[in-house]
Amino acid sequence: MENDDICMDVFSRLPIETLLGLKCVCKRWHGIVSDRSFVQDLSQRPEPLVGFFFQERYQWAGEDIRSISFIPARMEDTQLKQTIFSFLPEDVVVLGSCNGLVCCRSVFPSPFPSIIICNPSNKQWIKLQKTRPDKESSYGLAFDPSQSDGDRDMTNFKVVRVSQAQTDMDDDDDDDDDDDSYFSFEIYSSEAGAWKKSKEVCQCNDKLFKNKGVFAGGKLHWLTDEDRVLSFDVANELSWLISSPFPTTHFTVIPEMCIGESGGRLHYTMISEDGLHVWALEDHYDSNWSLVHTATLEALEEENSQLLINTRERVSQRASIDSMPWIDPLAFKDGLLLMRVSTKIMLYCIETKKMKELCKVSQLGRNCIFGPLVIPYSMSLAPLT
Repeated sequence: MENDDICMDVFSRLPIETLLGLKCVCKRWHGIVSDRSFVQDLSQRPEPLVGFFFQERYQWAGEDIRSISFIPARMEDTQLKQTIFSFLPEDVVVLGSCNGLVCCRSVFPSPFPSIIICNPSNKQWIKLQKTRPDKESSYGLAFDPSQSDGDRDMTNFKVVRVSQAQTDMDDDDDDDDDDDSYFSFEIYSSEAGAWKKSKEVCQCNDKLFKNKGVFAGGKLHWLTDEDRVLSFDVANELSWLISSPFPTTHFTVIPEMCIGESGGRLHYTMISEDGLHVWALEDHYDSNWSLVHTATLEALEEENSQLLINTRERVSQRASIDSMPWIDPLAFKDGLLLMRVSTKIMLYCIETKKMKELCKVSQLGRNCIFGPLVIPYSMSLAPLT
């Protein structure tokens, strides 16, 4: 017993990827790493970003692309992985990830589409009952292992489905400024094992795009196409719209942006002719942002001269929303920004201001330019069975 305590203390300091290897050494170590109390204690520590799921999408076709690439975030490991989800019973589309769990749906077309919650680290998965997903709705996964009480069902999570519909307009109300669409919310609770329709609605004409369902501070966030972020408080079932930190109408050239989580806070990243800017949300209700990082295009190029050249000229060449941006921020997590720079996928660290090429765009597929699904991923030992 004393030796097991020593092993637990040592193991608790190791990364999860190492622990998964130790499970294969002997039965005793397998038992220690699989012990629920050890897993529970481990869940209280923050886990670093290990990489990004990248899935192509057809620009016009209704069918899904089945292949999913995993791009490691470690600077020394740029080997793309294609079989992360091979343990699942069917091909899937990745909808979101939160603290080691991943939310997926069946690839369309599918005779019996479903939503699957899985943990790629321990290769466990469950299908949500009485669920028929569609392509029009957006989904968000909320899982906070630090809130677990250590009981039998220690992996409690919620899935939020966001749908947009038209408001029934009164013929006498002809105010063009009013929002004639609204978002509604459905919530699946793993504890209850069922879906419920929330009474909450959010009047909004914006469309959701890019970085959908980012979980930060107990809330799920969706970036919209109108300088706003849709936010949903999962516990209290309240929604509201957060104004972006800086209006895009200020710029001559259309900027590119994405949202993500770092240090428990929502972050908003923008790349424009003025450079790279990263804001952190200080107050959800007042749309109060603080600028935490900024770098001009010239500074980015100077720090990363082997990777960037004539950056300002190339960024400024984008003439319309339909033209392809030279730099496109794809995902942000834990101070790391994944972005496409022309035909390369780069990882930028805001702390060091250094950039690293992870792979070529061509390695990710022929349709990877057109709004790909890019999901940050951190490992976890959280059990699902």
